[in-house]
Parts: sequence; structure tokens; C-alpha cells
Amino acid sequence: MNAPRTIAMLAALAASAVALNAAALAPIHQYCTISVGDKAGTLHLRTGDRDCRGERDCGNNFSDESFNRFTGVTVADLARSGAHLTATLAAEAGTFTCTGTVADGALSGDAVFTPDAAFVEKMGRLGFTGFESDKLMAYALLDVKSEWVQSLRQIHIQGMTTDNLIALHIFKVTPQYVQSMMALGYAQPDADQLISLRVQGVDPEEVRQIRALGYKPTIDELVQIRIFKITPEFIHHMQDRGFKDLTIAKLVQIRIFNLAD
Repeated sequence: MNAPRTIAMLAALAASAVALNAAALAPIHQYCTISVGDKAGTLHLRTGDRDCRGERDCGNNFSDESFNRFTGVTVADLARSGAHLTATLAAEAGTFTCTGTVADGALSGDAVFTPDAAFVEKMGRLGFTGFESDKLMAYALLDVKSEWVQSLRQIHIQGMTTDNLIALHIFKVTPQYVQSMMALGYAQPDADQLISLRVQGVDPEEVRQIRALGYKPTIDELVQIRIFKITPEFIHHMQDRGFKDLTIAKLVQIRIFNLAD
């Protein structure tokens, strides 16, 4: 194959790659509803396909204090029936807008999410690829930032993916949490282990108390300890009742078979 033809083919492949990437990062158009959140001063967002419009149980729901990141709408605005508003959430992963009219205490209308190619490029340098617009919208609404991802990369957390980064963020996995667990003598947990620990609310201080009783639970046992409510107080209670040589496995069995009563 001659050099000009090779160069032409490479140029064509590069153009195709750019076109595919542009298609993957196309804006998302949906319906949206913003209402008052369950907690005072917060907002609740619901998005979905246009076929979901008006369906209470259809679409995706987001409710958190972080939705105070919206500009162009406040809790007070949602009491102004007939008001025409554009609520905007500008995030590193992209910009989300909800434009519509207030009725019955909620802003309802059309949503547009525009991905940020610079964020995708930055995440690519951190080793995360394969983004599509819907994933980027979730990152934007949940406020997943590259700085936080980089902080986990810097302490060499293994097993992170574009998918489980969302769970790591939702359950507030931070370098500080990882280091506090490692300070107790544990090898560095991988991403899925960290998610399991945080889902069950494993607290380093409670782990420290249990280890002070002579136990050396594994990461998996720490999860079981939380699931079955094996607290230091529970261990002392069982010891006072005459149970001897209580391993973590035996304590779990006591809970399973209701032997503590």
C-alpha cells in the first residue's frame, strides 16, 4: 500500500472516530419536573423520556441537598403558579437545564443536558473511557468531579470503572475513609469492597472498638457485622450471658437464630 493511500485511510479512520465520539456526546432531550424536596430548602428532580410525561412512577428521580446547585429556581419560585422559569445546573460533566411553567407547586417542562467534552478528555487521562451522554448526565446531577476521581487514583484504588464511580460517590468513599481503614491494619480495599463497606455503614471507630475486644474481622466479616448488628455492646451482652469463645461466625449465627433473646 502506498504512503498517500495509507495517510488517507488513517485520516478517514480519525474522522470516523471523531464522528462517533461526537454522536456519543450528543445532547439529551427529556421532560423534567422540579418540586420541593423532602428536606427543608431542597429540591426534587424527576427526568424521563417524553413518553413518561405525567406518569408518576416513570423516569428517574434525584433528591438531595446538592440540587441547591440549580440557578434560576428556588423553593419560593415553585409557589408562583404560572411562572415561566429555566433552572440550570452547571456541572463539570455538563450542563442540565429544565425550562417550563410552574403549576401545582412544581416546575414542569423540557430538559436538555449538554455533555462537556473537556470533562471526558480529562477523565480519559485518568484512565476512564467509554462515556455516553446518559452516563455523563448522571455524573452531572450527582456532582461527580474529576478532582475527586483523581484523589482516589492517587491512592491506587483498584477496580474503579465508569459505572462504579457513581456508587463510590453516592456512598461517600473518600481517601480519608480508605486511609482510616488501612490505619486499622487492613490491606487497601478495592472499589467493590469499599462500596460494600460504605453501603453497610462500616465505621472505623466501631471497628476499632471491636478489634480492641480481640477480634480481627476480615473485610467481608466487617460487612456481616453491620448487617447483623454485632456491636461491641452486643458482644459484651453475649459474654455476660455465658457464651464463650465467640467468633464472628458464632456471633452471626446467634443473630440468625435469635439466640440473643
